[in-house]
Amino acid sequence: MGKPYSVLVIDDHPLLRRGICQLITSDSDFTLFGEAGSGLDALSAVVDSEPDIVLLDLNMKGMTGLDTLNALRQEGVTSRIVILTVSDAKQDVIRLVRAGADGYLLKDTEPDLLLEMLKSAMLGHRIISENVKDYMSELNSSVNEQEWIENLTPRELEILKHLAEGQSNRVVAEQLHISEGTVKVHVKNLLRKANAKSRTEMAVRYLNQ
Repeated sequence: MGKPYSVLVIDDHPLLRRGICQLITSDSDFTLFGEAGSGLDALSAVVDSEPDIVLLDLNMKGMTGLDTLNALRQEGVTSRIVILTVSDAKQDVIRLVRAGADGYLLKDTEPDLLLEMLKSAMLGHRIISENVKDYMSELNSSVNEQEWIENLTPRELEILKHLAEGQSNRVVAEQLHISEGTVKVHVKNLLRKANAKSRTEMAVRYLNQ
């Protein structure tokens, strides 16, 4: 394989964080981008460049994993964000995946399996621990029309309105004074939250709500 995947580890338990970092660096397919003990530290860590993968703890003091995930996505971070947590609660799994997490892994995952699943995430797969996989069918069937729209950030909603008018990424970028790349990221997140295959399908559903 080519260049190793860079990983940012975010966990407020120093001991656990150290263990995860050591696991990451034990596999030559990965390199440690950095580590952070809070959501705020994580946001500062990605200001200049992005890791390929963000491994994010859910239950942190201050900014929770969900807050951090939302903040990273609002900043336009395109890294694969994988939740690593002890919580197998259905509402946590559904909430985090809806908010744009690319994976949800439990902390009792075998180390070798964890590394394999992270590689799978880099190939574009959504990775979910076996114990909570059943909740995904519910996620897919319960995207009610109103709910996904309520879960959008103000910026995403703004972009969705422009898309509903049939505007291209370039036109949206010009109107909102942001880069075309940033619009692209938001569109990608919108499609995932709407569970839609295309911008057209998403625009139609938004206009029909």
